[in-house]
Amino acid sequence: MERRSFIRKTGIAGVIAAGVAPALVHAQAGVRWRLASSFPKSLDTIFGASEVFAKKVSDMTGGKFQITTHAAGELMPAFGVVDGVQNATVEVAHTAPYYFFGKDPVFALGCAIPFGLNSRQMTAWMFEGNGLKLMREFYAKYNIVNFPGGNTGAQMGGFFRKEIKSIADVKGLKFRIGGFGGKVFERIGGVPQNIPGGEIYQALEKGTIDAAEWVGPYDDLKLGLYKVAPNYAYPGWWEGGPQLDFFINTKAWEGLNAEYKAIVEAAATYAHVDMQAKYDARNPAALKTLVGNGTKLFRFPKDMMEQAFKEAIALYSEIGTTNPAWKKIYEDYASFRRDQNLWFRFTEASFDDFMQSQKL
Repeated sequence: MERRSFIRKTGIAGVIAAGVAPALVHAQAGVRWRLASSFPKSLDTIFGASEVFAKKVSDMTGGKFQITTHAAGELMPAFGVVDGVQNATVEVAHTAPYYFFGKDPVFALGCAIPFGLNSRQMTAWMFEGNGLKLMREFYAKYNIVNFPGGNTGAQMGGFFRKEIKSIADVKGLKFRIGGFGGKVFERIGGVPQNIPGGEIYQALEKGTIDAAEWVGPYDDLKLGLYKVAPNYAYPGWWEGGPQLDFFINTKAWEGLNAEYKAIVEAAATYAHVDMQAKYDARNPAALKTLVGNGTKLFRFPKDMMEQAFKEAIALYSEIGTTNPAWKKIYEDYASFRRDQNLWFRFTEASFDDFMQSQKL
């Protein structure tokens, strides 16, 4: 008998009794989650990833699965979101995992470490390497199931009142630097400050810090840091490809049926791609605006880069001697990075080097 005719004649009760219920009969009832972000709403690209995620989940469930998004400070502080998910205060958070390296350095491996993977390599490690598997094993003890939720691409090196001309200029410099990169900055003589995005301008303006980095031209222009510190450095060697994550409470995740789990995964992946596409599209015009407003670009000096690289590799080795989880995950990460850089050397890097030297 044709399925539609059968349903019309027997009704829903008859369908269930006959054991041939359509998918909608098995659909999960309405779900309501709250999402706590580590970012202010004013940063529409990075905070916006949580809104993109929530909208996609709603769209794909016909509005039955609703996620309300809350900026940093609305439900909890920017750096309180891991505790919020772990304790089930909220079902999901959107954040940069390296903010929580103080809990365990391994958090940084899920986001960015100095001289680490670029954005494409990070995505490859997560989806095709062992990254997602290894990080989920680690996050399990925090009652978290993680999903990649965006990447900014390689970042700029921040705004300085004075240009850094040698590593000697770093000594004693109070620098707002996100997450784990501060540990390396400290080892080369600087004084790292971990300050939420919404508080950076005030700290720089008041002189609480001497310099600050955030992401790249699009967000940095919004923050207005160039008005206080006009020298703009590159590259952000501590963030070659920082990945954002959606952290979902394990119990909340396990409470979803298979269909909703697939939808959450698909929505997170869409938001992951969407964020970097927006940054790549918007950063060029923003950089031109910054330069037009008097911002002066400078490249970090070679001696600073080389010393920072040396200290970073030494730090990773030191952590591995006392942190088994770090040792296990970093060894896999480093092996993947080695092969990726060999490949990119012959393809992406050489192609980019040629194209960027042309006048198009």
